Amino acid sequence: MLKVDSIVFNPVMENTYIVSHPSGKCAIIDPGCYFPEEQERLSNFISGNSLTPVLLLNTHCHLDHVFGNKYIAETFGLELHIHPEEEKMLEMAPASGLMYNLPFDSYVGKINYLTPGHPIFLEDEKINVLFTPGHSPGSVSFYYSADNFVISGDALFAGSIGRTDLPFGDQDTLLNSIKRELLSLPFDTIVYSGHGPSTTIGEEIKTNPFLN
Repeated sequence: MLKVDSIVFNPVMENTYIVSHPSGKCAIIDPGCYFPEEQERLSNFISGNSLTPVLLLNTHCHLDHVFGNKYIAETFGLELHIHPEEEKMLEMAPASGLMYNLPFDSYVGKINYLTPGHPIFLEDEKINVLFTPGHSPGSVSFYYSADNFVISGDALFAGSIGRTDLPFGDQDTLLNSIKRELLSLPFDTIVYSGHGPSTTIGEEIKTNPFLN
C-alpha cells in the first residue's frame, strides 16, 4: 500500500505530494518548493523518513506546481514525467514567474511522456494515469485504486474546480474531464487536490456547486 504526505509550498500555497511505498521508494508529485528553505524542508522530510525518490511527476505545469522540478531532478537524479500537452506549459512557466515576480530556473532535461490508460508503477504498486484537461491542456490525475485515492492536481478541489481563465484553459473541457474521469470513481475515493484540503468524490458529487 502507498502512503500520501503533503507539504504546502510557495506564495500560492500549493500542495506538494510525496507518495511512498513500504520499501522507502517514493514519487514526488508537483514539487512547488520555491524558496531555498522550502527546498531544504522537502529534502529533510525525505531524508528524515528514509525515503528514496524514484519518480518526478507533474499533474500539470503551471508555475506553482513546477518551481521545484529542477531542484528535485538535480538533487535526486530524476527525469520529469508529464503529459505531452503540458510541454508548452512547462516552457511558458519561467515567463509566468517573471509576471508574478517569482523568477525561477525551470527543469531542463529529458522529458518522459505520461500516457492516459498506461499506468506508472511505484515498485509493485500500479498508479493509473487519468486524462483531466481543462484547467491546463494536458492535466492528468493519478489514481491508486488499491488504497482508493486520486491526486487531481488543479482539476477538482473541495467545493470548487480549477480556474479556466489561464492560457489554454476551457471550462467545458474541465467539467467533462471531471465528470468522465473523476466522478466515475468510487464515492469514498479520497481526492488530494493541488490546493486546499482533501475531500472525497462522494462529497463533491453532493455539495460542489460547480458540478450540480
